[in-house]
Amino acid sequence: MQPLTAPRRTASPRRDPAPSRWAYRMQRVMLTPYLRRLLRVGLPTLVVLSACGLYLANEDRRAAITGVFSDLREKFESRPEFRVSLASIEGCSAELAEAVRARLDLNLPQSSFDLDLEAARARIEELDAVKSAELRVRSGGVLQVLVTERQPVAVWRTEAGLTLVDDTGHRVAGLHARTDRPDLPLIAGEGADAATTEALALMAAAGPLTPRLRGLVRMGERRWDLVLDRDQRILLPSDNPVRALERLLALDHAQDILARDLMAIDLRNDARPTLRLTPFALNDLRRSQGIDTVETDL
Repeated sequence: MQPLTAPRRTASPRRDPAPSRWAYRMQRVMLTPYLRRLLRVGLPTLVVLSACGLYLANEDRRAAITGVFSDLREKFESRPEFRVSLASIEGCSAELAEAVRARLDLNLPQSSFDLDLEAARARIEELDAVKSAELRVRSGGVLQVLVTERQPVAVWRTEAGLTLVDDTGHRVAGLHARTDRPDLPLIAGEGADAATTEALALMAAAGPLTPRLRGLVRMGERRWDLVLDRDQRILLPSDNPVRALERLLALDHAQDILARDLMAIDLRNDARPTLRLTPFALNDLRRSQGIDTVETDL
């Protein structure tokens, strides 16, 4: 027979729900944003990169992939819409256009991806008559070349010959004879091309002397001489030559000084302009002063 009363059970110790110290530390570490981002993004990325690295470690596989991309690029670049067949040169004379076309040195037709436009532009701008050039590929397979041509403003005479220069003194072209461009003023002397801007300012200030002006001569690469008809010269200072010329024009307007028998007018000294008479005028002046100009043989 079993006893009427059940035996008393011994109470087992209750389990503490709190985590251990190490478990608590690991939970705190796993809650760190950087570590969670590393496990969520960094680890898969590392796995993918490692797999790609292992796959591309084989040279034959790399060559096959490179060949596929090269073939796709070649097919894309050789499409008809990217092919350039013609070159259009605008903004310059027919003679310069032919020189520009020769400088392009392009074997058309070819793909626009194969064109080195910067190198072609540099070759064109090496021409003396070209100030700047702009190249662009238009629709329809046309390479448009926009040329800004240098405009000659003066003829520069040197020992080597005649040269056309623009307003900056840059060489534009050679000139066979002065009569080929009688509409342009003449400058001469060493370094005259570098001072073309100043020469143009003097020509603009010459005013009523323009019909008599034959040219400007650069003296010592620092100042100008104005050469007029009747072998007259105006020696200008190196500083403020335009102001000195304007003062002379005012004096000529008041006293008509340039109509007299003068060889030169020296304006290099602002405080004392100097007149150089012709031999005939000098003899007349001496006779008027009672000075005997007749040479006698002893």
